[in-house]
Amino acid sequence: MKYGFIKVAAATPSIRVADCEYNAAQILKTIVRARDAQAKLLVLPELCLTGYTCGDLFLQNTLLHGVFTALEEIRKATAGHDMLVAVGAPLINHQKLYNCAVVFCNGRILGAVPKTNLPNYSEFYEQRHFTPAPAENTTIEIGGKSYPFGTKLLFSYSRFSEFTVGFEICEDLWVANPPSVSHAQAGATIIANLSASDETVGKSAYRRDLVTGQSARLVCGYLYADAGEGESTTDMVFAGHDLIAENGVLLEESDLFSNDLIVSEIDIMRLAEERRRMNTFVHQDAGYEFVTFDFPCRSTELTRFVSPRPFIPYEAGERRVRCKEILTLQAAGLRKRLVHTNARTVVVGLSGGLDSTLALLVAVMAMDSLHRSRKDILAVTMPCFGTTSRTRSNAQLLAEALGVSFEEIPIGEAVSQHFRDIGQDEEQHDVTYENSQARERTQVLMDVANQKNGLVIGTGDLSELALGWATYNGDHMSMYGVNASIPKTLVRHLVAYYADDTSSQTIHDVLYDILDTPVSPELLPAVDGEISQKTEDIVGPYELHDFFLYYILRFGFHPKKVFYLAEYAFQHTYSRETILKWLQVFYRRFFSQQFKRSCLPDGVKVGSVTLSPRGDWRMPSDASAALWMKELEELEE
Repeated sequence: MKYGFIKVAAATPSIRVADCEYNAAQILKTIVRARDAQAKLLVLPELCLTGYTCGDLFLQNTLLHGVFTALEEIRKATAGHDMLVAVGAPLINHQKLYNCAVVFCNGRILGAVPKTNLPNYSEFYEQRHFTPAPAENTTIEIGGKSYPFGTKLLFSYSRFSEFTVGFEICEDLWVANPPSVSHAQAGATIIANLSASDETVGKSAYRRDLVTGQSARLVCGYLYADAGEGESTTDMVFAGHDLIAENGVLLEESDLFSNDLIVSEIDIMRLAEERRRMNTFVHQDAGYEFVTFDFPCRSTELTRFVSPRPFIPYEAGERRVRCKEILTLQAAGLRKRLVHTNARTVVVGLSGGLDSTLALLVAVMAMDSLHRSRKDILAVTMPCFGTTSRTRSNAQLLAEALGVSFEEIPIGEAVSQHFRDIGQDEEQHDVTYENSQARERTQVLMDVANQKNGLVIGTGDLSELALGWATYNGDHMSMYGVNASIPKTLVRHLVAYYADDTSSQTIHDVLYDILDTPVSPELLPAVDGEISQKTEDIVGPYELHDFFLYYILRFGFHPKKVFYLAEYAFQHTYSRETILKWLQVFYRRFFSQQFKRSCLPDGVKVGSVTLSPRGDWRMPSDASAALWMKELEELEE
């Protein structure tokens, strides 16, 4: 269970209706498969010990006697299996029949959870045979022993209390107030659903949305085990649609009609930390009984997909939709600011690099939405000592193709004069040499904006703000920062989306050449006309930094867990040493550069991670990084 990951499984065994002995054997085979997959929680379908479709056979004593015999066989067989197992079975309690989830662990029955909501409409007739769960917990006798019985039962791992499981059964999820709501509020981080949901046209998509949506609403892991082939087809067909979701994300899904076992890992600590962050997630466990279980704690081998680019949707179609939405959000933020300030002009420092290109595209979209002339946008290029002909040319070509106003204001002479004024040796290419250029560019933009009653649009992105890769009161400053919550890895995709979506071949070609240009502030002299200063050679790969940024800020993960996930996600790209090196750089820069983030200009939030001092991130500028760095040092040992 390393770093809070719990391996879980949902499965659909092949059964025979009303054949408890055969079904128990199939369940035991499934338990062995789950054990071999190292699962610590296995969920099986509703009434799988008998079959959901027994009809009036549920009222036959022979069948119910077979249930108790089979439960005893399963109990014995689970001994030595370090796993929580939930099996669906009909149980008699106080002369009433209940549709239950029976929970086992290491040769013990821990308790039984009855179904609350019994459907009695369309093809369902459960009230004919079963009684709804009682309002309060009680006990049930199985094999001469008494066990907890009720819906307010949670099963909690003794060595890691965050691993707490609550159960509901099929229809319980489909009602207006599912039992899982109370389970989650009482502390369940995983909800397991034993289901027998028959298949009809379009139902699988609805079921998938229901499960993922409930996992998001409850900030939990959700396991759904569905009845499949082997159930009676007299009036219905069952497809064995098993699902594993975590906080709105589908981790694993079985193929329909496959009667398979699916396995993934739930990040329990991530769920617990997310709930802690959300002050609206109320804890309420009145009336709940916690049943503990135990087995040795071992490392969990990850199999789930961990995206190396968490800010970017993996699937191309979803990525296009997301890019369009983000650009629209950026433009909407700028549009409101332009209307509010009555600004006549938008001023953008256009370098021919990615960030300023994105800012210009956003400005174009904002002006178009206001039905204003694109000529009200002034793109200013300010060549200096490190500017290459490629970036200078691309800046002008893009401005002309987009139909915005364009002006070139060389700043080399002004910077040289400034060097003379402060006694800076122009041959000394130090931080003063670089930052003087950045601050001169910002001064020019601000003054031009004053001349034209305009707003200077900030071009710096989220990744640069996290690393402090900006000149204080230089490119760090603007009148509105449209890229403030856009990480560098996402900037590329937004520009590419615009290029692919445009009808202009010229715009398309220029944007793709910009995408192909090395990321650079161009503050050091070019060598043979080529960019000599490449940002990622200095601060490290942005794809690594964006990965670190996401898990550190979004979930508050500690350094070792961030490193563990990065190693897994980038196992074919970067060595352990490389990842650790740049993670140390990230933490060091992130803590030391907070003073730049404490006075950021306004800027639109488009995602779940931002660094606005007025919104998502409030941090003392002089906070110590000692604890974080010490933990990273331990990884070097």
